[in-house]
Amino acid sequence: MQQLHAFWRMEYIEAPRLPASQRPFTELPALGDDRTALIIHRSRLSYLMLNRFPYNPGHLLAIPFREVADIEELSPEENADLFAIITFGKRILRTALKADGFNIGFNLGTAAGGSIAHLHGHVVPRWTGDNNFMPVLGQTRVLPQCLETTWEKLSAEAKKLSPLPSL
Repeated sequence: MQQLHAFWRMEYIEAPRLPASQRPFTELPALGDDRTALIIHRSRLSYLMLNRFPYNPGHLLAIPFREVADIEELSPEENADLFAIITFGKRILRTALKADGFNIGFNLGTAAGGSIAHLHGHVVPRWTGDNNFMPVLGQTRVLPQCLETTWEKLSAEAKKLSPLPSL
């Protein structure tokens, strides 16, 4: 049997956790510490953050500040801002992480896999050959970079590229 060594995981396991919350997407921006919250950019009506449970390194969430459950509840201004920040997130991932492609989408409702009622879009960077045997056969996802390092790269790139006004 082959062994998979992920020595860096202990640091993740032992790291302090944010308190459990029923409304994380409302509470995280209010923390006042974007690094802890993993927020890499704020616009006037929405923000980008790293997914704490990513499918790939750099997996971003685009979230409106106002708590709504569905895209139909957004005002035209919120809708435009949210899609502008999704596009900006894609640009950050392309330049900072050299992504070859992207999965972009929403899970609306629990039947579609939505686990948090606060509307949020996913921007997942993809690379040619990134899906190997581990998730297919080993039911294990391997992430080659820790969240903190990814946050540093993406927040620095957001500052350089920012066409959107920050808060």
